[in-house]
Amino acid sequence: MMSRQAGEEWRSLNRWWKRIPSTGLSIDLSGMGMESLEPWKKPLEQAMASMTELEAGSLANPDEGRRVGHYWLRAPHLAPDEGIRSQILGVQPLVDALVERWLDELRPEWVLHLGIGGSALGPELLADALPGHGPIPASHYLVLDNSDSETFQAALGRVDLARTAVLVVSKSGRTPETRNALLRVRQACDSRSLPFAPRAAAITGADSVLHEMARSQRWAGILPLWSWVGGRTSLTGPVGLLPAALLGLDGRAFLEGAAAMDQATRLPPEHNPAAWLAAAWARAQAGRHRHMVLLPYCDRLRYLGRYMQQLVMESLGKRRDRAGVNVRTGLTVFGNKGSTDQHAYVQQLRDGPDDFFATFVQVLAPSSPDPVLHRGTTAWDTLQALLLGTRNALADDGKLSLTLVLDRLVPRSLGALIALFERAVGIYAEMLNVNAYNQPGVEAGKKAASRALELQAELLNALDHRPRGAQELSRVVGAHDPALCWRILTRLAGSPGRGVGMVSADTPGGCRFYRAREDVALDRQDGVQRP
Repeated sequence: MMSRQAGEEWRSLNRWWKRIPSTGLSIDLSGMGMESLEPWKKPLEQAMASMTELEAGSLANPDEGRRVGHYWLRAPHLAPDEGIRSQILGVQPLVDALVERWLDELRPEWVLHLGIGGSALGPELLADALPGHGPIPASHYLVLDNSDSETFQAALGRVDLARTAVLVVSKSGRTPETRNALLRVRQACDSRSLPFAPRAAAITGADSVLHEMARSQRWAGILPLWSWVGGRTSLTGPVGLLPAALLGLDGRAFLEGAAAMDQATRLPPEHNPAAWLAAAWARAQAGRHRHMVLLPYCDRLRYLGRYMQQLVMESLGKRRDRAGVNVRTGLTVFGNKGSTDQHAYVQQLRDGPDDFFATFVQVLAPSSPDPVLHRGTTAWDTLQALLLGTRNALADDGKLSLTLVLDRLVPRSLGALIALFERAVGIYAEMLNVNAYNQPGVEAGKKAASRALELQAELLNALDHRPRGAQELSRVVGAHDPALCWRILTRLAGSPGRGVGMVSADTPGGCRFYRAREDVALDRQDGVQRP
């Protein structure tokens, strides 16, 4: 006889499992403790109305004065005017022409992809998740997404630069991380007398600094990054289509999967998997704040957590709602692949505080042979059993979880998975009444970083042979922020060749900084760099 608990679970599974047509994906919310959608019915209906207006071309991001049109990328007929439709339809021919030109003239064996945020996380996910058959193997598609000179050097030492294509992605062309990567790669080309323009292509906004550079220097290609597509939702546009073509992935199937999911998530809430997902997120926050632990049980989805961190957290993490009320919303995403990383933190998830809900991602069948290894079971059998075991162990302790199931990890199902999260984020943001498409916190950090670089230049100009403290130097440059000045100066003093000496002390206030020759050496006896 079925136990009461097992019977309840069976009834919940039949209520909260849904297969989404033409996507190769199903959703299972039976572990989220939901009775019905009724508590969220009105907010969901209002959110769906807002999403309909967004797709029709409303000013969905008033903070930046722009529409939000990433859904049009896989359904151009929904675009609000013929100009946008023709631009979207014109992208694939541009991609094909650029790839053909590179294959004919450059014959690349490597790609250096320079970008940050969605313009890097998405292509990185594609390259790792989907085995391709193109001119560039996934292992030769290298993403430089940080201003880290050690990473630049390692990548340039790894590639055959003469057979390397360089893809630069930046909407404004002013992103410092991407700019620095571009400058470093150009330096390397110049040092080997390799012409840069024939191996370079830009994906950027019209009339951006990068667009003008690529145009005037006659780079191999320029693809559009429109103002109405945010970086974190750009993967179904040129940002994803060009890497897909180079890697030999089925970009058409990827778009078709996203389009099929979009179609399913335009339905009324009771039939809409994205509305279900948004309601599950709202259920998880009832009475307490819970994080999302994302656990894909498939090595090829190891970058899914990083991708979803930006999509979810940058969209939902907002200080104020649209009315200007201080709300401090957000949904923290963390986690990594199962079963590897369940050994790292499932102990706390099972026996620790009830401050999370798990999102399992299951792939039913592998894309490669899966021979029997032990007592009639395969490696994939064991991996999936570990998922089920972890799910049940969490449920036994009353912890919430949901499961997204892919029949196979192929372009169509990956496109559908990304589109599902995009729509759920949009719906949940509407329920919270926040702007999912701006990022004021990110902009604040960029401005602060710019000021730090300006202050660094001012401090370098202010230094002379006299050792002076950070507080005095802060006053000299008019910064009135001695802590920030100290941090900048100590880094410069610790960097060989920057010409900054430091007299160490037990406290930051006792340290002294001065202009030193570039060939000075550190006297380890007293911490003084002497000229």
